Amino acid sequence: MLAVRLWHGLIVIVAVTVTVFVVTRLISNPVDVMLPLEASAEERAAFAAALGLDASIPAQFLDYVRGLARLDLGTSLWQDRPALTIVMEHLPITLLLVVTSVVFAILVALPLGAIAARRPGGIVDRVTVVLSLVALSVPQFWLALLLILLFAVTLGWLPSAGAGGAAHLVLPALTLAIPTMTRLIMVTRSQMIDELNAQYVRTLEAKGMSTWRVVAVHAGRNAAVPVLTLASWEFVRIFAGYTVVVETVFAWPGLGRLALQAIERQDLVLVQAVVLVIAAIVVVFNVLVDFAYTAIDPRIRLE
Repeated sequence: MLAVRLWHGLIVIVAVTVTVFVVTRLISNPVDVMLPLEASAEERAAFAAALGLDASIPAQFLDYVRGLARLDLGTSLWQDRPALTIVMEHLPITLLLVVTSVVFAILVALPLGAIAARRPGGIVDRVTVVLSLVALSVPQFWLALLLILLFAVTLGWLPSAGAGGAAHLVLPALTLAIPTMTRLIMVTRSQMIDELNAQYVRTLEAKGMSTWRVVAVHAGRNAAVPVLTLASWEFVRIFAGYTVVVETVFAWPGLGRLALQAIERQDLVLVQAVVLVIAAIVVVFNVLVDFAYTAIDPRIRLE
């Protein structure tokens, strides 16, 4: 049921919010970062009181919850602006990068995986598997540096960092897409091999149905649920984690780089806002994926 899934998602958001709130206050002290070393104890106490950090953690959390009820995630200690405003400025930039990389990976992986599955052990299948394993073995930050060295430094075709036109999007999107693409290729290949060896495929081929229709419509649809599961996991993995690495390497002004900068400056308010927004988007995305399952395979029911 939709209500149950939303309830579970709300529990996840609350758990993440509480954890981040408590941990950030236990391991960091923005007063030490924002005041000079020669500041007196009285100045430090006054500054902590102005930020509301002199109260107990339960009292601070209660005040934070009251703000959430008004969609007020607090004021950034670093930029002295509403934290939610800052997050929403960077969110579309990260979503553009993530969606571009995942869509590109899917568009490349599905046909390659299906082609490789048509003749397991053939030359296309072997080359695809070997290249996929090689790509999976390369650390993502090193892959980013290799792409910069090749396309930006050596060839001069693309910019090495920053955000602007479509050219700035190519290298960071490609860096995120390659590992995702290789995993999708392997899963698509495995699922399609199983489906193409099923009895119903032989029956369809015996009836004279074209190979394209058998692969793309019947076998492809039956293999789509595991592929969709992996694709959705890849979206979450990139959006909630790996963008930090790629956005830092390419100086891409998205949520990942913003979160890292907030952590470096011990901006507790901004870190909380970033985590809360990401958690909410992940929960909503997972609910949408559940509904996509039922559209692909009517036998699946949301219970």
